[in-house]
Amino acid sequence: MITSIFSKSKPINFIVVFFISLFAYVIANFKLSNEVYNFNDILEKIVIFGVCYFSILTLNFIVGKNSLTQKNNYEILLYSLFLLMLPKSLLSDKIIVSNFFILLALRRTLSLRSQINLKKKLFDASFWVAIASLFYFWAILFFILIYAVLLLFTDNKIKNWIVPFTGLLTVLLIVVSYSIIVNGDFFGAIKIASDISIDYSNFNSSKDIIAITILLSFGVWSSIFYLASIRKRMKKFRPIFKSIFISLAIAFVIMIIAPDKNGSEFLFLFPTLAIVVANYIETIKEKWFREIFLLILIISPIVLLIL
Repeated sequence: MITSIFSKSKPINFIVVFFISLFAYVIANFKLSNEVYNFNDILEKIVIFGVCYFSILTLNFIVGKNSLTQKNNYEILLYSLFLLMLPKSLLSDKIIVSNFFILLALRRTLSLRSQINLKKKLFDASFWVAIASLFYFWAILFFILIYAVLLLFTDNKIKNWIVPFTGLLTVLLIVVSYSIIVNGDFFGAIKIASDISIDYSNFNSSKDIIAITILLSFGVWSSIFYLASIRKRMKKFRPIFKSIFISLAIAFVIMIIAPDKNGSEFLFLFPTLAIVVANYIETIKEKWFREIFLLILIISPIVLLIL
């Protein structure tokens, strides 16, 4: 029954996902956070949640535009369930905004497969990655994805390899100009937190350990089938599916090296992880097993909330 509801794109699916993600956001900011909010803070949180939900819609657009799934809404359901399973991922407003810009960059990067307006798309992708890194420095690692996609499309034109740096430089010039006008110096507006940490003591609670174990277990299991399925794809689509996995790997690296491990760094992982798991669900032939698989992902966050 669950799979039949989300096996086709329907307006009701987006409403369900909206309330799941809203519930996760409320838990993160009003239960897990110790902040005391005034009226202006509440308005700001409403805007940030709008960015969060629009990220989900952007993911749906990326998936549909590039035929990454079989015209279903599994990916947005999974995304929202991941948020509910680990609501800590919504604690950082800056990472929510940064993740949104990374999705915009991913959209432009994947569109390179059409080989139309390459320079414009490369500039846009690098521009969005640079903007994302202003909110969270390590988002700059997604710059690697742009060149990985160029390699996958076997683009050997030197001009195209230079274009992404112009996007990066453009953002740098804008920020420096802003800093000169507002702060009276060159780099006062640029705050780079490039530290690395391998301290995972913040995840010592049973809830976090169970949630992360479930996410990683489902992710690794689905990734095995995802990588195997790439060979079966049409040749023109293989680079796209490889790009998604590279993006997933980059997000995983960010999660590993994040200086402040409060759970919010997992947000970068969720969009591409949702695509990978959604692809695995599509490969399951037995309907009963597909139902159980999804049911576990639905029940797990509910159980974790009760614990």
